[in-house]
Amino acid sequence: MPRIKGINMKYLIGADIGTSGTKTVLFTSDGAPIASKTIEYPLYQPQNGWAEQDPDDWWRAVAEGLKFVVGKSGCNPKDIAGIGLSGQMHGLVMLDKSGAVLCKSIIWCDQRTSKQCAELDSLVGRERMISITCSPPMTGFTASKILWVRENEPETYDKCAHILLPKDYIRYKLTGEFATEVSDASGMQLMDIGERRWSKELLSILEIDEGMLAQIYESPDITGEVSREAARVTGLCAGTPVVGGAGDNAAAAVGTGVVAAGSAFTTIGSSAVIYAVSDVLKVDKKGRVHSLCASVPGKWTVMSCTQGAGVSLKWLRDNCCAEETAKAAKLNTDSYYLMDKLAESVPVGSGKLLFLPYLMGERSPHPDPDCRGVFFGLSASHTRANLIRAVLEGVAFSQRECLDVFRGMGVPVNDMTLTGGGGKSALWRQMLSDLYGCPVKVLESDEGAALGAALLAAVGTGVYKNLDEACSAAVKKKKAAVPSKERSAEYEPYFKLYKKLYRSLFDDFKALSTI
Repeated sequence: MPRIKGINMKYLIGADIGTSGTKTVLFTSDGAPIASKTIEYPLYQPQNGWAEQDPDDWWRAVAEGLKFVVGKSGCNPKDIAGIGLSGQMHGLVMLDKSGAVLCKSIIWCDQRTSKQCAELDSLVGRERMISITCSPPMTGFTASKILWVRENEPETYDKCAHILLPKDYIRYKLTGEFATEVSDASGMQLMDIGERRWSKELLSILEIDEGMLAQIYESPDITGEVSREAARVTGLCAGTPVVGGAGDNAAAAVGTGVVAAGSAFTTIGSSAVIYAVSDVLKVDKKGRVHSLCASVPGKWTVMSCTQGAGVSLKWLRDNCCAEETAKAAKLNTDSYYLMDKLAESVPVGSGKLLFLPYLMGERSPHPDPDCRGVFFGLSASHTRANLIRAVLEGVAFSQRECLDVFRGMGVPVNDMTLTGGGGKSALWRQMLSDLYGCPVKVLESDEGAALGAALLAAVGTGVYKNLDEACSAAVKKKKAAVPSKERSAEYEPYFKLYKKLYRSLFDDFKALSTI
C-alpha cells in the first residue's frame, strides 16, 4: 500500500448515482483515481413521457462498486477518510416506516406531472413559487411528483413515512440516517433557497408533513457513519464518515474546480447543464434557468438544463448510425469518435440543417414538457454527416441560449470548463467556445461528480481546510479551446433562426400533445 513519509496514505471515495449507472471511484487525497467501477441498471418507461428506476438497483450498484474499488486497490479500509455521495437530482424515493421502498422512483426526466404543476401554480402562485424556490413549478422536480403520487396512487402515499432523493436513499442504506444536503434539496421545490431550509409556507399549503423529509446539511458536513450491516456488504469499515455530498451538477462543480464566482462549467451527458457559482442569490423571474444552493457553503448557483443533449446523439447513433457502430466494434474504438469525424467533414450550419434537441421535452431556457425534437431544413442532399453535425450544433445552440440568460441576469462567466461525455469531442468543445465567445477548458482527469463528492468528503473530514484548497490540490485542466471570430460570426445567423423556431412551433407543439 502507498505510504507518505511512513504514514498511511488517506483515501477518499466518491460514488455518483447516475441515470445510466453508478460510478464509484477510490481516490488518493490529492485527487488521483486509484480504482473505479461503473455498474449500469435499467430505466423503465411504462408510458410515453414517464421515466422510473428501482432504488434497490442503485444500492446494488453502489454496494458492488464499493466492494470492487476497495478490493482492487488493496487499500486498508481503515485508511479511507470518508465517503461523498453524488446523484441524479429531483428523483422521488418513497419509503414506509420500516425503510422499505414502496414503489419505483419517478426520476428527473419524467414528464407526467403537468397537471400537478398547474395545481402548484394555482395553490401557491407562480411568482410566489419563484420567490421561494427560485423556479416555476417544474415537471421534472420533486414536489409535483409527490402530488402526482398522492392523487394517483393514494394507497402508496398513505404508507409513505420518508421521502428521499436518489443519493440520499444510498446514504440511508449506508448509515441508517435520513439526511440530505442543500444542493440536492434545492431541486425538490419544497425549500426556501435564500434561507437554505425547508419552506414551512410551501409545506403548509401543499399539506406535506415536514417529518417525511430528510434533515438538511451543508454539502461537506458529516451526516452519518457506515453501519455494521453496510460494512459487511461493501467491504468498508463500520464508522467511516459519510458527508452530505451534492446533487450531480453541484458535485461536478467541485470536481471541475468551479467553487468561486466567475467560474462555470458545461457538462454534456444525457442532459446538458451550465452551472455557475454566485456569491449572492440571483433569480430569473421568467423561470428559464434555476437558482439553487451551491455545494460551497454560503454560496448559490445558477443552473440551466437541456433535457435531451447526449440523449439526442445517442438516439441518432442507435437509430441511424449502425455503420459507425459496427466499424467502431471492428476497430475497437468509440462509435461517437467516428461520428465526430463524419461531422468534421461538414461546415458550420450543417448544410443549412437545424436540430431542436427537445426529445425529452425541455427545461432550459424553455420550461415546456410538450415541445419535441425537430430537424428543420432536411433535404435529399443531406447525409448522416449532416444529421450528426446538426445534432451537435443544436445542443451547442441550446447551451449558448442558456448562457445568454446567465449573462442577462448579471452572473459573470469568464472561466468555462467542459466535462461529461461530450467533453471527449474536440469538435463539440470548439463549437461551444465559438458560440460562447470564451475559452473552454477540459480536465486532465475527468472524474467529475465522483471527484467532487470525494473532495467534499475530504473537507468534511479535515483532509483539507476548505474547497478552494481541495480543488487547488486535486483539479488539473488542459489547454483551452479558444474562440474563432470568423466561425463565431458564421454561427450567428443559424443561432438566430434556431431561437426563432421554438417560438414559431410553440402552438404546434401544444396541438400535437393533445392529439
